Amino acid sequence: MCLGVPGKVLAIDGMNATVDFFGVKKELRLDVVDEPVSVGDYVLNHVGFAIRRIPPDEVGETLAMFDQILKDVAQDDLMAADVIGEMAAGKEKA
Repeated sequence: MCLGVPGKVLAIDGMNATVDFFGVKKELRLDVVDEPVSVGDYVLNHVGFAIRRIPPDEVGETLAMFDQILKDVAQDDLMAADVIGEMAAGKEKA
């Protein structure tokens, strides 16, 4: 299963964006995103590429669904547990 991760765009430099994923900042490429992206938008990330701009009216629902997916699988999935740990560490740094 592939899982796209939602994040908030903090900065854009050409086709690169700095995106905050629950307190963890990563660089993404914007080459394949489905529509133009601005600072403050939320995007769905897959393997280092923004693949979709999340419409503002869908951001809350998308973030809640991502949290629920992690909670549902965290007990049996080491990768999900690792993601939760990274998110917690990122929040501590912020």
